[in-house]
Amino acid sequence: MNVVPQATMKDALRAEAAIEPDAPVSTPVTKETQIIAIYGKGGIGKSFTLANLSYMMAQQGKKVLLIGCDPKSDTTSLLFGGKACPTILETSSKKKLAGEEVKIGDVCFKRDGVYAMELGGPEVGRGCGGRGIIHGFELLEKLGFHEWGFDYVLLDFLGDVVCGGFGLPIARDMCQKVIVVGSNDLQSLYVANNVCSAVEYFRKLGGNVGVAGMVINKDDQTGEAQAFAKAVGIPVLAAIPADDGIRKKSANYEIIGLPGGQWGSLFEELATNVGLAPPVRPTPLSQDGLLGLFTSDVTGRDVVLEPATMEDMCGVAVLDKPSLEVVYDAA
Repeated sequence: MNVVPQATMKDALRAEAAIEPDAPVSTPVTKETQIIAIYGKGGIGKSFTLANLSYMMAQQGKKVLLIGCDPKSDTTSLLFGGKACPTILETSSKKKLAGEEVKIGDVCFKRDGVYAMELGGPEVGRGCGGRGIIHGFELLEKLGFHEWGFDYVLLDFLGDVVCGGFGLPIARDMCQKVIVVGSNDLQSLYVANNVCSAVEYFRKLGGNVGVAGMVINKDDQTGEAQAFAKAVGIPVLAAIPADDGIRKKSANYEIIGLPGGQWGSLFEELATNVGLAPPVRPTPLSQDGLLGLFTSDVTGRDVVLEPATMEDMCGVAVLDKPSLEVVYDAA
């Protein structure tokens, strides 16, 4: 039995860790379908925005597919009045056990011209959500995803997760552009900035994906989200006000993006902007730059870091014992 020297093993591991991932495909986009990935912090209102956006697009005569890529599988619930769609992953597992094939009608449903489906994810604590995303897209490809004839495919992704599965559309050039949903709070803008950083990273590797812009949800007019968009170099596609009527209708699973309705013009403008906005290369902010959008009393950024001592850690005075480590001079 040959034993690999430890030094050689370490060198091999270091060499493997230093290898950069393969650059994404950088061939020109030839699809007529616009595939758009929407990212945002959990609870910021992506599903609300997408349900109303997709509905308005369909009323404007566009063929739209909405795909929920959040393990909570709630992207399509507002569109279908609170009803849950059977997810692709769950349906696939059941069909496989029964020795049957998954068909489009098992996982894709429609309402007033909008087609929608949910990828799904593992149960809590029983798997990796990112791996679920990757497996879900593999199943979509088997169902003929690349041959479908839609004007728009909208992908709803959770933005405050950094694993590779959730960055799949950016890393593999699976979409042409990204839209971020945020509000005038630090956490949602932190997530939006992270998404911009991911786009910039893969652009450096030769990727094509860019950020088309930002949707400000629950806008209370304090201006931080507007300032963020300006600082990173992306347009604001729409600002949805912090309105109690909108909140109640959303909680009751009601579509408000109706032509001629109270909020119809807002979503008509958003639909137009989403279609026309080009993918741009953002300039992500540093942590200090992001904090600089807010007043110090909001972020507490005037706090000074005070180093801890061993006395702090142990609760008693600690004697400074001499080290027994033997240090050899370099040969």
